[in-house]
Amino acid sequence: MHIMESGNRDGNPMTQQTGFNVLWLQSGGCGGCSLSLLNAESPTLLHTLEGAGINLLWHPMLSEETGSEMIALLTQIVAGEIRLDALCIEGAILRGPNKTGRFHILAGTGRSMLDWVRDLSVVAKYTLGIGTGASFGGITAGGGNPTDACGLQYAETERGGALGESYRSLSNMPVINVAGCPTHPNWITETLMQLALDDFTEEDLDEWQRPRGYADHLVHHGCPRNEYYEFKASAEEHSQLGCMMEHMGCLGTQAHADCNTRLWNGEGSCLRGGYACINCTAPGFQEPGHRFQETPKIAGIPIGLPSDMPKAWFVALASLSKAATPKRLRQNAVADHIVVPPQTKKKGT
Repeated sequence: MHIMESGNRDGNPMTQQTGFNVLWLQSGGCGGCSLSLLNAESPTLLHTLEGAGINLLWHPMLSEETGSEMIALLTQIVAGEIRLDALCIEGAILRGPNKTGRFHILAGTGRSMLDWVRDLSVVAKYTLGIGTGASFGGITAGGGNPTDACGLQYAETERGGALGESYRSLSNMPVINVAGCPTHPNWITETLMQLALDDFTEEDLDEWQRPRGYADHLVHHGCPRNEYYEFKASAEEHSQLGCMMEHMGCLGTQAHADCNTRLWNGEGSCLRGGYACINCTAPGFQEPGHRFQETPKIAGIPIGLPSDMPKAWFVALASLSKAATPKRLRQNAVADHIVVPPQTKKKGT
């Protein structure tokens, strides 16, 4: 990876124009997507970006430039002196109070992050919302949303956001929403590499402008609890092995992401850690209208049914599945370890 410096060694302003130039700024959020990005592995983040010819102009956790040096860099980018290929914004944009954006002033500039993002997005070939906050508003937009937080091109499910419904980057692309809370490091690096190779078009975005490379999958795919799901053998409490959809609030059958086939840190996911999926790649996930770890029901039927499945079909299949549940799964589902192991079937039986 090339971390471009502001020219202190030779006295000249930074003018590097080769490679794919990325600027990363943090707005209203926790920095969790940056922390996730730093966990990229096989190869590491540095090797991945370097191999793709990606120049990191500035990142709050990786760059040495601060204060006047960083402000000079932003000024050069806005002036067109440094080419900006990808503007990556992490965290929700704070529009308050009264649409001024002055709840979040970029230190040392006297200007709001809202204004800086709008200026930078005009000269960016691509603009990316990194994480659900920058994509839709996310956690920061929850509750009464006193800061008027929103995403770059969405305010939760409503198009518009900080840049407006009609925003298009220099490549005539809308904002690319690499949603997730946090987002998987490979969702970011994969998208940046596709952009650097000029191998990404609007057709590669789903209905929420998320990259289809991960958003065309469901968290349910590859879930280690799928056998329990098939027979509707459900966990009733935390730490139990059964399917968490029926009672524990799991939304893995509706959540668009590949968390269980593209594992986190090489071996993990929320479900593998014993936590129900809360659909964090979707707008409004932070306020489901009920506790995260419970499944709301009407007449005993979960409200949140699997994607593409009519309610009548689900009820019929669930009844059949429960009637055919093997004793092994029924007992293991409500245990915190395997109580009944699979039996070896003898030949001729």
